Amino acid sequence: MQKYREILKNLSILTQLGLSLIMPVLLCLFLCWFLVNRFGLPGWIFIPGLVLGLGASAVTGWKFYQMIMKDQKKDNRKGFNHNQHL
Repeated sequence: MQKYREILKNLSILTQLGLSLIMPVLLCLFLCWFLVNRFGLPGWIFIPGLVLGLGASAVTGWKFYQMIMKDQKKDNRKGFNHNQHL
């Protein structure tokens, strides 16, 4: 049972990471599309929007990495062994 719990935890973390990395890019590109269609801005506005979206994704990925490392350190301090139930 513990094995399945760990699998589901890792699957949820992977899903969260994927969404956290793609959403800033999609939101920035959607905002650029809105500005081009609504206010008639030139198409080159998508380039800074993409760069900002990728930057936001990088920051999100870094924060996510820090969170995972903090959780692993906490598990190691508790003496948690991932292989104890195999």
